[in-house]
Amino acid sequence: MKLRLQNLSRLYKQIIMLLVDIVTLIFALGLAFILRLGDDQGLLDQHLSESWWLFILLPIIMMPLFIKLGLYRAVLQYMGIKVITTTFQATTISCLVIGFLMMFFRESSLPRSVLPIFWFIINILVIASRFIFKGYLYSWDSFVNARKQTIIYGAGNAGVQLVESLKKSAVYAPIAFIDDDKAKQGTILNYLEVFAFDKIEELVRNKEAKVLLFAVPSASHKQRTQILKKLTKYPIEVKILPSVDNIVNGVISLDNIKHVEVSDILGRTPVPPKKELLTRNIKDKNILITGAGGSIGAELSRQIMKLSPTKVILLDNSEFNLYMINQELSSSLYNAEIVPVLCTVTNYHQLKRVVSQYEIHTIYHAAAYKHVPMVELNVVSGVYNNVVGTYNVAKVADELSVDSMVLVSTDKAVRPTNVMGASKRFSEFVLQAFSENSKTCFSMVRFGNVLDSAGSVVPLFRRQIQKGGPVTVTHRNITRYFMTIPEAVQLVLQAGAMAKGGDVFVLDMGEPIKIIDLAYKMIHLSGLTPIDNENPDGEIRIEFTGLRPGEKLYEELLIGNDVIQSEHPGIMQAIESKLDMSTLLESINTIKEAREKQDEIIVKSLLLKHVDGYTSRES
Repeated sequence: MKLRLQNLSRLYKQIIMLLVDIVTLIFALGLAFILRLGDDQGLLDQHLSESWWLFILLPIIMMPLFIKLGLYRAVLQYMGIKVITTTFQATTISCLVIGFLMMFFRESSLPRSVLPIFWFIINILVIASRFIFKGYLYSWDSFVNARKQTIIYGAGNAGVQLVESLKKSAVYAPIAFIDDDKAKQGTILNYLEVFAFDKIEELVRNKEAKVLLFAVPSASHKQRTQILKKLTKYPIEVKILPSVDNIVNGVISLDNIKHVEVSDILGRTPVPPKKELLTRNIKDKNILITGAGGSIGAELSRQIMKLSPTKVILLDNSEFNLYMINQELSSSLYNAEIVPVLCTVTNYHQLKRVVSQYEIHTIYHAAAYKHVPMVELNVVSGVYNNVVGTYNVAKVADELSVDSMVLVSTDKAVRPTNVMGASKRFSEFVLQAFSENSKTCFSMVRFGNVLDSAGSVVPLFRRQIQKGGPVTVTHRNITRYFMTIPEAVQLVLQAGAMAKGGDVFVLDMGEPIKIIDLAYKMIHLSGLTPIDNENPDGEIRIEFTGLRPGEKLYEELLIGNDVIQSEHPGIMQAIESKLDMSTLLESINTIKEAREKQDEIIVKSLLLKHVDGYTSRES
């Protein structure tokens, strides 16, 4: 019976409710007479026979009012406060009209108090009938059981609005509120009890909560990070509403919900950029970005496009990556001219033609082979691409008097234990040598891992968790610095603008993160539990695979202790050793000759000779 009623068309449901309301009106009016006149049957029969017209007139007046005010347009499953206000409006207007008619026609046989009694009864019956039908057809238990049991963190306006949106969701079923306000704890909001934070584990265990929606958009970045960090120890999928500034007109909906990213729990508070530094080398200038299709290069391209350049030349050796970033930027509404160039930085002559043809003012050199184990297995190709490629870009910039060139470097260049890091340190040598006698302002920016970059640990962990594990960690004690790609790129742009020539800038990466902790947090935020000694019945196994070739337990940002604070609080300037131009040129020729012979030993010997702290596995 319930299923048949649920599957009826909306028109039939409206007709049924209208007929029920007519019967309810007549019953309420009769009950009002009985309550007014008591058990005097004779008097009751007399008044009913004299007031028969009222039983016809009330439905004629009230039913059109119910229809006009939208009582039958409300969808029963999602009915709320609107049905109460509409019922009060319709019954009040009807009783006032009947009262006016009684006064106009001097009706004396009808007791005046019947109307207020009727008003009270009909309001209760009409409203109750709606909620009884709703409870029968769309019971709360069936609503919850068919969807993911969901906790709402935040019992404020955003949380209440979110629950209203969730009632229309086929995915989420709210079962409880969590709020830190003790005055709200223990109260009921929208049928849901408000619990304290320490009840989350109980809700996960006893009510099988699968999802927690964080609905405190007014929380500061610091407050939000602190709360999300505490949530990472519970095996519940966490999703989040953005800050209140990003919610248009205060309307909270499912469209506002996003997954909690690792950046939300790292605890970094990005330093606001200085606008004058961002635009100094970009506004009204022609910009070349090498490696424009990679993680860093693509974000450089996006942010540079917002800073009003004249032309942006996207250069990449990967046809697919170049196509994707070109399509993305071309579909945007920016005014700058975009030119995609399919080119490798090891092609000096094509580079020179591009820089000359488009009259480049600023170069951001992000093109490089960066995957540590891959470069370790392909030493000659990796060093040739990274070092000779950088040399070619710097040489072209110097010969054509480009205003400035910024090298995107890495913390792995500091006392490197791998070929990739050593090649990036040698790339820094290239710019330092050219800066000695050049009109071009050369600088380099050194920073650690960026979240979600190609080949980084975060997307790897995410894929492994989605497949059901195992999550692979190289060593229990391994740590890394992390920064979001947009923040890193903002700092690169600002650092390059502060350069005087030959500067090695180091970004403030905050505190290093243990990779094993990161793995645990990502597993918990996915609503799963890791398998370990404390929880042998967990869902995701963590495997320790051992350090890969060239990998070290921790990274550093400085070779020496000499560092100067720049004009930006998130950027420091390192004082590092250099190679003179003659030594650099000799080294470049050696790398080119080794590439012809594919001689890995020559390349490693060169790195061992010049790069401080580098030690080869074979040495």
